[in-house]
Amino acid sequence: MKIIECIPNFSEGRNPEIVEAIVNAAAQVEGVKVLDFSMDSDHNRSVLTFIGSPEATLRGAIEACDRAADLIDMRKHAGAHPRIGAVDVVPFVPLEGADMSDAVETARRFGHMFGGKNNVPVYFYGEAALDQQRKRLADIRRGQYEGLRKKMSDPAWAPDIRPEGSGFNPRLGATAVGARKPLIAFNINLNSNNLELARDIAGSIRHSSGGFKHVQAIGVFLKSRNIAQVSMNLTDYETTSIRTVFDAVTKKAVEHGIDILESELIGLIPRAALEGVKADYLKLLDFSEKRIIESHY
Repeated sequence: MKIIECIPNFSEGRNPEIVEAIVNAAAQVEGVKVLDFSMDSDHNRSVLTFIGSPEATLRGAIEACDRAADLIDMRKHAGAHPRIGAVDVVPFVPLEGADMSDAVETARRFGHMFGGKNNVPVYFYGEAALDQQRKRLADIRRGQYEGLRKKMSDPAWAPDIRPEGSGFNPRLGATAVGARKPLIAFNINLNSNNLELARDIAGSIRHSSGGFKHVQAIGVFLKSRNIAQVSMNLTDYETTSIRTVFDAVTKKAVEHGIDILESELIGLIPRAALEGVKADYLKLLDFSEKRIIESHY
């Protein structure tokens, strides 16, 4: 059986009733197995993880994202995490028995169905990209929701799917839909409220600033805890490991007399990504076997 993972990210992390409704919408779909969901008030973002056959995963994504489109209004949204829309990003990942072509097909079917039904412009990224300029999610998100109307008016950044007669959708923004390899969403919290330090560390490790390959990173301030965070996506852990970035962040922090408070995973992690390193070494919060993707199939 082919298994596809879907990890939609929604621009809502403060209202548990909305997040619960989105999760339940996916969970009620036959053949879908919800593995994890999280919500963060500082990022004002929630992340859902579920698996199923390509068809079941497609249906689960449609149900969850349609529900989110009913409940989230970007005109009222503010948070620390970059975003372009209520349903901000919907990646599909091939797992057991599936290959990237299965994920690409599912992503493109979802994009057309969701965009058309909800009048939401869609950009395809990663392996599902129709334009090589759009392979990187960070490029699509540049300018964020606030700059989206202007960006969409540039022919170079016209959406891949623009529902007939629609322009900028102020309530829902736009959605990035992709197919990719497993990604590790990994945050390191500093025992400090020094946002500039977190930003400096992020700049030193992210690939676009001359750091490690396949590392995306930003520094953010967690107002609810009065601490700074280095928030990362590791898009190819086989090239740059989670230990490599943890050690680099730790070294930079210690140089400024700052300790690492803890680290956290958003969503799940492939078992191979933890080979040679223990969760305690990484100071991972709330880690158990359930956070390993392979333990669910």
